[in-house]
Amino acid sequence: MQVTETLNEGFKRGYRITVTASELDDKVNGKLAEAAPEIQMKGFRKGKVPTALLKKQFGQRLLGEAMQESVDAAVSGHFKDSGEKPDMEPKVEMQNQDWKEGDDVELALTYETLPEIPEVDLAGLELERLVVEVDEAAINEVIEEFASRAPDYENRPKGSEAVEGDQVIVDFTCMVDREILHEAAGSGVPLVLGQDQFVPGFEAPLFGAVEGESRKVEVTFPKDHASKQLAGKLATFQVTVTSVQEPKPAAIDDELAKKFGAEDLEEFKKRAEEAIKNESESVARSILKRALFDELDQVLEFDLPPSLVEREARQIAYQLWRDEHPEAEGDDDQEIEPDEEHNRLAERRVRLGLLLSDLGERSQVTVTDAEMNQAVINQARALPGRERDYFDLVQNSPAMRSQIHASIFEEKLVDFVLEKATIKDKSVAKDELIKAFEALDEDD
Repeated sequence: MQVTETLNEGFKRGYRITVTASELDDKVNGKLAEAAPEIQMKGFRKGKVPTALLKKQFGQRLLGEAMQESVDAAVSGHFKDSGEKPDMEPKVEMQNQDWKEGDDVELALTYETLPEIPEVDLAGLELERLVVEVDEAAINEVIEEFASRAPDYENRPKGSEAVEGDQVIVDFTCMVDREILHEAAGSGVPLVLGQDQFVPGFEAPLFGAVEGESRKVEVTFPKDHASKQLAGKLATFQVTVTSVQEPKPAAIDDELAKKFGAEDLEEFKKRAEEAIKNESESVARSILKRALFDELDQVLEFDLPPSLVEREARQIAYQLWRDEHPEAEGDDDQEIEPDEEHNRLAERRVRLGLLLSDLGERSQVTVTDAEMNQAVINQARALPGRERDYFDLVQNSPAMRSQIHASIFEEKLVDFVLEKATIKDKSVAKDELIKAFEALDEDD
């Protein structure tokens, strides 16, 4: 086998690979010799079939296998010997299209090679990590937010009109097809206006109602209603408002804590403190990660394969266009020409991506099956009742598995780099942290 360089310009590489006819013949004979002891043909004992007959019977198929194996070996051997890495699947084309058995095989191998990644002095990176000190005021703010979600209700002065957010206590009867349905009646039923807690359209006529007032409400039950007797039917309700109540923030006490699953107010505050810490640390990590990438982008200097940058720029341009045109769902053939900003972002992403990949190899950072499984479980928990559907979706989607794997890999590499970098903590208020996080989007 002969490998001859035909192109070496920038990142572009080209080679002519010659697989001689004698090499192919030797491979075929080797395969026949290996299989011969197990072959049995009519008129011959097992393992005693003449080689010439075996070659006539199986030669063409084995020749194809031998050719493919030779090509694969030549390509993999070339990359092993040269140490080069192609930026994507290399292109292999047969040159002598009129090839016939007994001829040498002439192949053309072309690709763009990835650049050599310079080593980065990770210990020389200086970064700042924002740290939020959780004080009593921040905890109280969270508790008050919970209190507003579970308000107490107090009667409004008699004659007050019900507005959105008010709770009305109602008695009602229901008539369908001129028959009163006692099973659809209610007494002393609380209803918060604006939350659509009952049949769609039921609340609207009750806005402006006062205590003691009766109103007629006509609604059509949804076709998929649980009761077949009511599904899709027009119903007339006679509704009497017995009380109009306004919301008041719940008292911050043990009872409020119990509404949210805590034993008492003290435990509730500890949970709030832990939640603030976790959220702040997550936000601070996002800010630190961006700062790390910005710093790496400043110190990294190496040329990039133009085709790699172009592909990334086109993907960025297309994705941004899709974000701005959500109505164009399914229009996957849209060609968006990248502009200067797309190209700048593409160069940054490609350069950082190559660096992280190289760091992953040097540091031997890997993603384990256990880490993949845990990540899938964590994401499934965000879809209560649909966990099994999500598991099946991930199982049947190589693209999703690849995306999850890439996300875990990146986070582990970030941890690896941060452990070596010099990091100084800076205490900030929660509002400052949020402003710094929002500024990330402004910089994109």
